[in-house]
Amino acid sequence: MRLRELLTEAQATLHAIRKGRVDAVVVQSARGPKVYTLDGAEFDYRILIESMNEGALVLTRGALILYANAHFARMLGRPLARIMGSSLHDLLASDDQAALRRLLRLPDGAGATAEVLLNRPRGVPLPVRISIRPLPGEQRKSVSFGAVVSDLTENRGREDLLRSFSRSLLQMQETVSRQIATDLGDNIAQVFCTILVRCQLLANRVPPGESRFREEALEFVHLLRATTGEVHRISTQLRPHGLEVLGLASALRGVAAEFAERMGISIRVQCARQSLHLPAATELALYRVLQEALRNVEQHSNARSVQVSLKRRAALVQLAIEDDGIGFDPDAQRVRGLREGRFGLLSMQERASAVGGSLLVKSAGKAGTQVRMCVPLQAFPGTGG
Repeated sequence: MRLRELLTEAQATLHAIRKGRVDAVVVQSARGPKVYTLDGAEFDYRILIESMNEGALVLTRGALILYANAHFARMLGRPLARIMGSSLHDLLASDDQAALRRLLRLPDGAGATAEVLLNRPRGVPLPVRISIRPLPGEQRKSVSFGAVVSDLTENRGREDLLRSFSRSLLQMQETVSRQIATDLGDNIAQVFCTILVRCQLLANRVPPGESRFREEALEFVHLLRATTGEVHRISTQLRPHGLEVLGLASALRGVAAEFAERMGISIRVQCARQSLHLPAATELALYRVLQEALRNVEQHSNARSVQVSLKRRAALVQLAIEDDGIGFDPDAQRVRGLREGRFGLLSMQERASAVGGSLLVKSAGKAGTQVRMCVPLQAFPGTGG
């Protein structure tokens, strides 16, 4: 009978809390009674919270849910009665419970957000952003935090769509580059070579007395030879023949050597002694990241030397490019690039992401720039190195 009385009392209390008829709850504990004050339980305030298109919670420092609005219950797909009085820890994926504990240890007056997964009785976990801030008032030690929970499903869907679109653009870019490289190498370059040979023969047939004409013909030959070399360089950049024939390490050395000769900048390349058998897409991504990094050095850094390394670090393949140039602010550069239609840093990040890797750019004024691309080896069964 006593248990039934307690159960009836508890049900009545929860019902009163949900209806906004209770301003405070007293809970007996080993250290004596604790008072949980439900500040702002007035009718108008509850109408506002219940009409929100976001989840709203009031939590203790131990993540006990003292209040949840109806939208949060709908997000979880659980009855509101089962949420009130439960622990928010129990509603999170196991990997995210530590993130919540860190948020609940915030100092007074501080607020923060975290992206976590909410477990639902049926279906996949729900990605959400939890924004938590300590509540003001004398009872901070009891009712400590207010939280707003935002559904990220639509945002993540958009991000996935943009990422897929970006990768499709990169694939189209590679296809177009190969076609242009083929046209340059197989057609235009051959035409230039034919003209070059004809001009050289013409210069050789000039009579000895026509020295001025002969000098002009030879100058034209030199110009054609330089143009042919430039066409070959562009063709190689668009379609890395060395990558397909000689392998990744040789292709990277070739890019570095061409850059050093053209720019007059000292460049040192270190590659893993043991061969790294990587998928073609990963090798191409590493190759393109080096090209873009060196292009940035050429256009912006005023560097005197560059170091390039390709190595295996534990379960990762790492490509590192470091220069001693003037440096820059990576975040500001990304924003400026988007505004001006230049996507060098974003392109490198997308290439790394497309093969399951990551890209880190460190730079500061007068401190040079470091670009590191890492790709997990676990993604490649049977990878050697």
